[in-house]
Parts: sequence; structure tokens; C-alpha cells
Amino acid sequence: MALVRGHALIIIQNLPLRLDRRVRNECRALLDAGYDVSVICPKEDSAEPDRHEIDGAVVFSYPAPEGARGLLSYAREFVVCWLHAARLSVRVNRERRFDVLQACNPPDTYWLLGAWWKLRGRRFVFDQHDLCPEVYEARFGKRGFLHRALLWLERQTYRVADRVVSPNPSYRDLAVQRGRLPQARTAVVMSTPDPERMRRAAEHPELRGGLSHLVCYVGIMGPQDGVDALLAAVDVYVHQLDRRDTRFVLLGFGDSLEGLMADCTRRGLDEWVTFTGRVDHEELGRWLSTADLGVTPDPQNEFNHRSTMNKTLEYMAHEVAVVATDLQETRRCAADAAVYVSGADPAETAAAIAELLDDPERRAEMGRAGRARIETELAWSLQARAYVGVFDQLVERRRS
Repeated sequence: MALVRGHALIIIQNLPLRLDRRVRNECRALLDAGYDVSVICPKEDSAEPDRHEIDGAVVFSYPAPEGARGLLSYAREFVVCWLHAARLSVRVNRERRFDVLQACNPPDTYWLLGAWWKLRGRRFVFDQHDLCPEVYEARFGKRGFLHRALLWLERQTYRVADRVVSPNPSYRDLAVQRGRLPQARTAVVMSTPDPERMRRAAEHPELRGGLSHLVCYVGIMGPQDGVDALLAAVDVYVHQLDRRDTRFVLLGFGDSLEGLMADCTRRGLDEWVTFTGRVDHEELGRWLSTADLGVTPDPQNEFNHRSTMNKTLEYMAHEVAVVATDLQETRRCAADAAVYVSGADPAETAAAIAELLDDPERRAEMGRAGRARIETELAWSLQARAYVGVFDQLVERRRS
């Protein structure tokens, strides 16, 4: 029988495990290293069992509240999910004592649960997926009381955490500077795709809808994600450049989805733009294995400059050339795999899309460059080693 190195309990609030690529990769890395892994997360749908397995991780799921739209509903969602997570953490521990609790944000509300379990001899890891104060500012264009409250919650999370796992060096810099953490308590684990699991496969020409080209957007659709700017660029592409040869497919969901669909209709783009809603990894692979181009339209602001866009890395894994807003972390990750635009001028973005679609050789070269970065410098195997190292250190410390 293989020796179990420890038991990790991971909490996610904003996605079911099956749809969270970063956490699924983390779970696999821990399992491959000999850890037992349990996950607490919201259900994907009402038919999902309360307890089931994904990739070898034991998942304890709960019915998520309806999508929040205002301050009170967000507060209710945070409280309900926190209570579910607390209840299920006790259940997990009853079944088998866990050694390390990892909480993934958003939101930054699980530090209190981490502190409670630390009093009982567990270690607490904060896996920081987002900068919540910066997300708030980017989304609402202001700071004020709620911004200060988010900063306070972030500080408490940094303070309680035994280790903070950051998705890129920019996030770690904030943990060190704003959180006043010693660098030894931080680790960078990028959300890079596993190249063995995410790669270009056979094309599905029918996904082009009878048109010559397929352009994809993948990701969340909130006010801060730039999908409205993408629709403005598609409007220019179709109606000003008179290009009727391309299907634009927007894969994902979010608070702004209904408004974006209405805007699409208002602009007369329904013939060329398709919204798929939420998709799983298999369906995503079909679209990106067929796509000619991927777009990353997130606008320039402090949050986006510091953030690594998962969609860009997923395009690169599938050898898809990218048109992206010129952002600090996007440029650092994508390098020559992308063409960079300001994101503020729809005509500039439309022209960049048209130019690349008309140059298949350049697209292929960019696709190869992106794939090479995913397989070498950004390889998930390197990230997994750093991630598992965090748990190895904490479990050894707890036992010593």
C-alpha cells in the first residue's frame, strides 16, 4: 500500500471543482505526490451528489445560492457558503483528519475558518486567485467603504495564512508589500494548463457555422472583463470593414451576460456572434481546437495589469494566436504568441483581428510559439513542483 503523505482539504466558493482548471490541476499534483485530497465547493447542478469523486479527489458539494446582484445578496451568498464550508470541513475531518486547509478566493472570507482550524493544529494555505480590492475598483470605478473593507479582509487572510500561494510574481509582490509577509511565506504557482491534458486536437469545422474563420473568447463576462469592448470591435469588423466571413464565439458566463446579448442584438451582430454560456473542459477543447484566433479584451487597469489571464494561456496551449490588450502580465506570459492593442479603440482591435485572420502563416508561427512556452518556461510540471513543496513544508512542520 502506498504511503499517504498527508490529507489536504481545499475550499472553493466561486466555481464547482469540475470547472476550476487551476484547482483541478492542484488536486492532481497533490494526489500524484501521495496526498489524499478533499474539496468543498458549490454544486454544478441540483443532480450532483453531495459526495462524489473527481480525478481521485473526494468532493463535498452544497447547493449554491442564486446568483448575487446587489450588496445584500452578495453578503447573503458569502454567509451561506461560509456556513456550508464550515459544516462540511467538520464532516471531512470526522471521516479522516486533514492536515492542511487551503482556501481559494474570491471571496477573502475564509481566514476565520482557517484561524479556527489552526487552533486545532492544522495549517492554513491561502490560494489567491484574485485581488478582490482591485476587482471591486475595476468593476465599479470607485473605492470608498467597501474597498477598505475588502482590503481589511485581505489583510486578515494574509495574517492568518501559514503560506500564501500567488498565481504570478505581481500578486506575490502585493502579498509581500501590502500584506507585509516575508517572502519565505509566499510561493508563485501560475495557473498554466497541463500541456498533456490541454492540447490542440482534431478540428470540428461545423463549429465555424459555414464561415471561413472562428474567433473565440473564453472566460467570465462581468463589467470588468472587456467583453463590451470586444462586441464594439466586432461591430467595426462586420459593419465598417465589411467582413462577413467570421464567426465570433463567446464561451462563458457572468453578471453581464444578458446585457451583452442585448447589446449584440442591438448592434445587429447575432448572425456572427454566438454566446454559449458555461462550458466544460471537453467542450472548450473542441472550440479551441478549431479556433483560428483567441481574444483577450480585458481593459487596462491596475487589476488587469497584475493578473494572469487564464484564457490567454488556454489559447496558447491549443496553438491559437492571440489578440490581447497590452497588459503587463499578459505580455510577460504570451510574449510573441500575441498581437497587442490598447483595448480602448474598437477600430484598432478589429484591424488587428482582420490582419491576423488574413495571414495564416503568421498565425501558425504565433501558435507554435505559444505552445512552446506552455511546454517549457510556463510548464505546469514546474508549477506543480512548487505547489506540492508548500504542502510538504507545512506537513513536515506540523509533524515535527
